[in-house]
Order: sequence, then C-alpha cells, then structure tokens
Amino acid sequence: MAKKNTSKEQTHLEGERAQVASELENLRSAMLNEVDVEPDEGDAEIFEREKTAALIAVLERRMQDIEHALRAIDKGHYGTCERCSNPIEPERLEVKPDAILCLNCQREVEAISKRNRGRAPIRW
Repeated sequence: MAKKNTSKEQTHLEGERAQVASELENLRSAMLNEVDVEPDEGDAEIFEREKTAALIAVLERRMQDIEHALRAIDKGHYGTCERCSNPIEPERLEVKPDAILCLNCQREVEAISKRNRGRAPIRW
C-alpha cells in the first residue's frame, strides 16, 4: 500500500494509540492507589489486582503493535506482510489496522505457535 493512501489508517491508529494510552494511564493509576492486600483479606482483592495487571500487559502489547504499524506507515511499508511481502488484505487491515501479517501467514504463525506450546522446553 502506497504511503499516500494511508492517511485514513494513520488517523485511525493515532486515535487508537491515544485511547490505549489513556486506558493504560487509568489502570496504572488505579494500581498505584490500591493498598497492599494482606493474605487474610480475601482472594477477591488479589484477583482484581492480578486482573488489572494482566489487562495492563495486554494494553502494553496493543500499544507496541500500534506503534509498529505507525512506523510502517512512516517507512512506506504499511499494508505489506512482513513475512511473505505480499499485500495484506484490505478487509484485514480494516478490522485490524495494526496487522503486520497477511491472513495466510498469520494462520501459519499461529499454527506453529500452537504446536510449540505443547512441547516441553529443551534442557541442555
């Protein structure tokens, strides 16, 4: 996809980046404002802290993906699969504007990842 055709995508990604940054700021602030939970105070508070920490991790990854896509726009590579160099399907970019892989490559990577998850780590 040519750089000149990406202004809509860039605007969309910048909006998503601002939204994710705001959510991250709110969650991090909430985590800082929470008091340490004593073990006997119950599992609910611990569960909420763990859930918030997991959500922060997901949003941080999302922010990295958005930043990566914005750099691809700047370099003129947006919309090109980083694995096979074929164009990423426009429908895929519409749904996931930060996609870096075409649908076929994404499926292959997920299949490889799924296969490797079941394996025990190699010990040297």
